[in-house]
Parts: sequence; C-alpha cells; structure tokens
Amino acid sequence: MTARILVVDDVPANVKLLEIRLLAEYFEVLTATSGQEALEICEHGKVDVVLLDVMMPGMDGFEVCRRLKADPATHHIPVVMVTALDQAADRVRGLEAGADDFLTKPVGDLQLMTRVKSLVRLKMLTDELRLRASTTRNIGIEELLDKRGTRAEEPARVLLVDEKPSSVERIRKMLRTACELQVEHDPQTGFFRAAEGEFECVIVSSGFADFDPLRLCSQMRSLDRTRFLPIIMIADHGEEERIVRALELGVNDYLMRPIDQQEMIARLNTQVRRKRYNDELRASVAQTIEMAVTDGLTGLHNRRYLDSHLQTLFDRALARRRPLSVMITDIDRFKPINDTWGHDAGDEILREFAARLRKNVRGIDLACRFGGEEFVVVMPDTEHHVAERVAERIRAQIEDTPFALKTEGREIPVTVSVGVASLTPPHDSVQTLMKRADTALYEAKTGGRNRVVAKAA
Repeated sequence: MTARILVVDDVPANVKLLEIRLLAEYFEVLTATSGQEALEICEHGKVDVVLLDVMMPGMDGFEVCRRLKADPATHHIPVVMVTALDQAADRVRGLEAGADDFLTKPVGDLQLMTRVKSLVRLKMLTDELRLRASTTRNIGIEELLDKRGTRAEEPARVLLVDEKPSSVERIRKMLRTACELQVEHDPQTGFFRAAEGEFECVIVSSGFADFDPLRLCSQMRSLDRTRFLPIIMIADHGEEERIVRALELGVNDYLMRPIDQQEMIARLNTQVRRKRYNDELRASVAQTIEMAVTDGLTGLHNRRYLDSHLQTLFDRALARRRPLSVMITDIDRFKPINDTWGHDAGDEILREFAARLRKNVRGIDLACRFGGEEFVVVMPDTEHHVAERVAERIRAQIEDTPFALKTEGREIPVTVSVGVASLTPPHDSVQTLMKRADTALYEAKTGGRNRVVAKAA
C-alpha cells in the first residue's frame, strides 16, 4: 500500500525517526517542522495522512488540526496526533479538535503502521467519492460540509454487540446522552441487525465467551450493506495482537478498558462524522448520475441516456434474434400552445404527456424525452404490428382526454403524431432504425397530424 504521509514535529530527531520507519514500509514521506508549514503542504500537496506532534512552538498541534478540519480542501485528510501527552483529557481534546486518532509516544511500529494503513484505506475511499462528486461540479464540497454541520445535531444510531450485562450497562450509561443506543447480546443476531438496521456505527466487545469477535467484524466487512459501516472494538489490555488484526480486517477504531467516557464519546463522534460525510458524497454521486440521464421537467430519461442505452438494447436484440421496435412521438401544434397559454402551460402539457406515455408502456420499455415536444419509446421483444397498436392506443388516449391547465383553470385538446419502425436484421443499425422512425413521424405530420405511420422497412 503506497501513500503520502506528512510528518509534523519541531524536533528533527523525531521527524527522522518516523521518516525511517515509514520509508521502510514503502510510504512516501513529507516532513514539516512547524504548524504553518504543515498547513501549506496540505493545502498544496496530495497528503494521505498527517502524523502531527502536539507540543510545538507558535501554533500547536491542536490548532493545526482544527484548521485542517475547518478547511474544505483539507477536511478529509486523516490526522493522527503523536505526542508524549498520555492523559485521557489530552486524547479527548485532540479528538474534539477533529483528529482521527491519538497515539502516545513512544509509538510501537506495529501500532503505528496498522493505524496508518487503516486511515490510508479510508482516505482512498473518500478521495474516490470526492472525485466522482466533483467532476460534474453539480455539488460543492463546501455545501457538503454545511450539510454535515446540520446533521451533527441529530443523535447517531449506534448498535452495541456485547454479551455481558454489566458491560452493557456501563456503556449504556456513558452514551445515554450521546446517541440512540441499541443493544444485542448475541453476535450472530447482532450481525443481522447491523445489516438490516440503519445504524451509523457498531461497537463490538471483545469479551465473548464462545465467539471470536473478529469473525463478526469480518462478516460485516464482507457484506455490501455493512462494508462501510464504522466499527469500534472494545478490548482489554493484553489483547494488542487482536487489535492489530482487527484493524487489518477493517475495524475503524478501538478503545481499551477501563473506558474513559469522554474519549469514547469523542471517538464515536469522529466515526459518525466521517460516515455522514462519506454518505453525503455517495448521495451526491448518485444524484449527479441521476441528473445526468434524467429530463428534469418530465422525469423520463433524456436523450443522453437514450443515445447510450439504445445501442445496448439493439445489440441484445440482434444477438438473441428478438424483435425490437421504436416509436417517436411529436405533440401537434405545440408552439401555438406556448404562444397562447405561455411556457408554464406548455410545461404542464409536457409533464402530463410524459405521465400518460409512461402509463401506456411496459416497465421494460425505455421512454425518453428526445427534445422539445418529441418523445421516444424503445420497445424490446415487440413485433412491428404490436408496436403499431401501442402507438395507436397512445394517440387515441391523448386525443380523447383533454389536458387540464392548472395555471389557467381550463382544459385544452391536444393531439400527437407518431412514427413507428422495427428492427430488420441482419443489415440494420441503430441509425437506420431511428431514421425510419423519424421518416414515419414526418409522414404522419405532413399527412394531416394526429395519426400513426409505421415503417416496416
């Protein structure tokens, strides 16, 4: 796993020591000896993880971390505070400043590398989501951060999997005001609840009498529904090897007993905050994709989607030797509707026409707005004569039921012309198929409108 790690410490010997250890694991290492230098490197360079000393002259590590997390350009970079401070209050202060982890010097190689590798994996995921969300420029990272701030007021939904009633009660008291906590004593039932529920974090205790908690963590990481669900493990001193293995399996964080209440809340908030941020990124990606292929006015697929998907349907019909038909519809005399009643009325007509079109075709049919008042319906597994009947049914339904104009409080008659064409293998193509349908539509329009013309070949 290669990544770029920034080491920030005002003591050159400490910087060199960490640099040597990271280089031995084939990481690329950047160094800084002050908080300001670290901020500039993060702002202008591609940094995957920051190892940040706390006690530095001028700007200390807490302030550096706060500034990194407040900047939309650097908010997503994981920060690990590495310091000689070893009190729970210091860890809480670092976590509340936005740090993703807090390691106490001297840091063991195994502890350091497992944490770095775990955070690098998370950073790679976030980078991919940010890239997808930003390529279309339809969503801004600043906007996501604003949304994250509003969601921060909502209590997190957390599942605790722990078979010991005394342990459950202690944790319940610690988290009583910090989240909505649900408890499951049986680990296998806990796995199904994690998969079926809308949780934002799962806390797994290591103290099962007859069950390996790492098995539960592994199961959650192997299932799509829980692959990105944060997991915090609670372990006892002496279980360092289990913790290392847990981090390698994808567990996000851990706590050692006895648990400090403030530290537990701070670590839980860190995981929930990151999950909500990534959830917003995923939602923006899905929304962007939807917007890219959907007509905003009618809700049907747009021409971009038709251009990409029609070829797929065409190739499949040829390969399977199945029929394929296409109809192009055009609302008659649409310009006078706009000129007489206004564009708002015209938009109402288009929305209602799309709704009627959708009701008169099957779920497997592809209905798209082709542009303006033209719509296309692609009908897989549909013979020519069947497509012609469908087109006639749509034409008749449009003519028989006037369109209500809510903006005007009246109804107006509307008619539609339709051109139909069907696949004629083996020498047909998407272009020739669409051309025949378009020619049929032209004949319907020039032949008096409000009619269907079907081109068999």
